[in-house]
Formats: sequence, C-alpha cells, structure tokens
Amino acid sequence: MNTLQERLLEDFRFFRKLDSDEMTAFLKYSEFCRMQAGDYLWMEGDPDNYAAFILSGKVEIKKRTEFDKYMVVGLFGKGTVVGELCLLTNHKRSVTASVLEDVEFLKLTNENFEKLIIESPMTGLKLLRHIFMVISHRLSRSTERIARIF
Repeated sequence: MNTLQERLLEDFRFFRKLDSDEMTAFLKYSEFCRMQAGDYLWMEGDPDNYAAFILSGKVEIKKRTEFDKYMVVGLFGKGTVVGELCLLTNHKRSVTASVLEDVEFLKLTNENFEKLIIESPMTGLKLLRHIFMVISHRLSRSTERIARIF
C-alpha cells in the first residue's frame, strides 16, 4: 500500500506543486477519515467546518429543492476535493454530501486551515489558489448547464 503522501501525489495534481516541507505542513493539519456507503459527510444546514480531499470512493452532492426533493448536483471521486468553500466562509452547508461508495479522505477543518496559514503561509497561498481554481471551474460548468436548459 502506498503511503498517504504517495497517494496524494499520485491522485491530486495540486499536491505535486508542494515541496516536502509544505506537504508535511499540510499533513500535520489534516485528519485521515473513512466512511461507509450510506453515511453522510454532512447534511444541508450543518455547520460549514471542513473540506474533504477524496482518496478513494465516491461522494454524491445533492441540493434540496423547493418541492422537498433532492437534485444531484455532482458526483466526486478519487483526486477531488469537496466542501472547499468552508475554508473561506462560515456559512451553513448549502448541500448534502452522501457517501455512495466507501470513502477515504483527508479532512481539513477551517480552524486547522488557519493554523496552516500561520505556520506555512506559502502552503496556505498555494491551497487558496487551488481552491479558487476548483470553484472557478465548477462555476463555469454550472453556468454552461444552466445555459443549456434555457
């Protein structure tokens, strides 16, 4: 089995941009977690307090509609991050994240993200840039989907 660091380097382009000290700093403030299919990473309305860097498995992101039904807005697997907005805001979760296939992930809380920035500002800056790129890409895809509807 590969080490956690090897898995991150293999599955996430972002982590290939970090040097050894930056990777060590990131890992220091992250927590390895496992959840089973059927579990929830979070529910809509929960406190917005961590991002999950998915190492294996599948996570479904869904939004409750005005008719009290759920609409799937994304499926995410190995090499992706979900909940990244929590590192920038203190809002309640706007979506539900449910585990479709047993999942392993690194959990980075917003509190630990702030500690990481203090200890390793360059790592924090690189992570922020990555988060902005992810958000920008997802917003572009969402805009394209909405445009196709109309």
